[in-house]
Amino acid sequence: MNDLTPIEMDELTRLEEADNPHLARRRLRRASWLVLATVVAALSWYLVRGGPAPAAAPPVPVVTVATPLQREITEWDEYIGRFEASRSVELRPRVSGQITAVHFQDGQFVRQGQPLFTIDPRPYRAALAEAQAGVATARSELALARSDLERALRLVEDDAVAQSEVDALRARVTAANAALAAAQARVRSRSLEVEFTTVRAPISGRVSDRRVDPGNLVAAGDGPAATLLTTIVATDPLHFTFDGSEGLYLKSKREGLARGAEVQIRLHDETDYEWSGELDFTDNALDANSGTIRARALVRNPDNFLTPGMFGNMRLANGGTERALLVPDTAVQTDQTRKLLLVVGRDETVAAREVTLGPVIDGGLRVVRGGLRPTDRVVISGTQMALPGSKVAARAGRIDPPGRSASSEPATAAADAASLTG
Repeated sequence: MNDLTPIEMDELTRLEEADNPHLARRRLRRASWLVLATVVAALSWYLVRGGPAPAAAPPVPVVTVATPLQREITEWDEYIGRFEASRSVELRPRVSGQITAVHFQDGQFVRQGQPLFTIDPRPYRAALAEAQAGVATARSELALARSDLERALRLVEDDAVAQSEVDALRARVTAANAALAAAQARVRSRSLEVEFTTVRAPISGRVSDRRVDPGNLVAAGDGPAATLLTTIVATDPLHFTFDGSEGLYLKSKREGLARGAEVQIRLHDETDYEWSGELDFTDNALDANSGTIRARALVRNPDNFLTPGMFGNMRLANGGTERALLVPDTAVQTDQTRKLLLVVGRDETVAAREVTLGPVIDGGLRVVRGGLRPTDRVVISGTQMALPGSKVAARAGRIDPPGRSASSEPATAAADAASLTG
């Protein structure tokens, strides 16, 4: 049998298919099934070996929960105010002249009576000497007048002197007495002027910088007309002045708060109320324009740390204590105008609880006035992973009280943030 080439084999196959159409269809179906089986096998191999693994379910988030802390708190009303000097003086000269010496360093603390400035005393000492000479002259004239009167009285018995002359001598003695008194008054006045050439501190406190250097002339006068030398402020104690609304004033009056009530103050960079004092003064009328009343507290400042002009936050106890629920302020969530706490139920499902909040007490604990039960498990850590309606793994925690004892830890009640009262 002769060997056929591939071309001849193809030609023979076409001739056979042309003679037998059924044979051609069977061969076509067989080829189609073979291609389909190959495609399915390749796809299965890709899905089993080459495709990505299905994603695993995310783990349940872990949060820390705790029941609210319960304790007795003292209610306080909060105000904003400013420290002021309990006494302040503008130092001005009482005599005119040239400044010859300055006896203090700018900004130092001075005591009452301490010399601060010296004004050239020579003109005033000369005037004092002149006044003293006038006293001597007045005394001499008085002695002469008295001698003349005594001689005249002896001559009256012999009718050698008229009564009118005696009366004139008596008037002369009286005038001499008055002249002596005037001369002595001039001496005292000149002595005061000499004394005023040494300008002394009228109060104890902290002195400002000198406004006049030695060599300058200063003028005496009434009030602002006189030259300003420096100022002195008393820093122990200090006054803390504040304004309060009419409502807070009425509240304090009804609760019996009066002069001597305790106040506590903290500076803007302090977290605790480090300074204490007592209510010292409440004005006798409300300001008709602002509807507020001015009040003042007295604060001790033995180390002179506080300075007039400082701002501070003050709280005034409004009387009484109450038992409150406390949670960390960081656990409070805000939803537009609502305040929320996240709580975990028995089925480990998170729920959002709308609450009514009170003030923040020392230690960062927030007073919750409503919307929360003592047995609720509040999310205190991991709030960013706890979504309302989702499941969580709750881990038991504890809300620690502030450093001070619970019985003495006060709360600061929210009062007017911009106004203060007494």
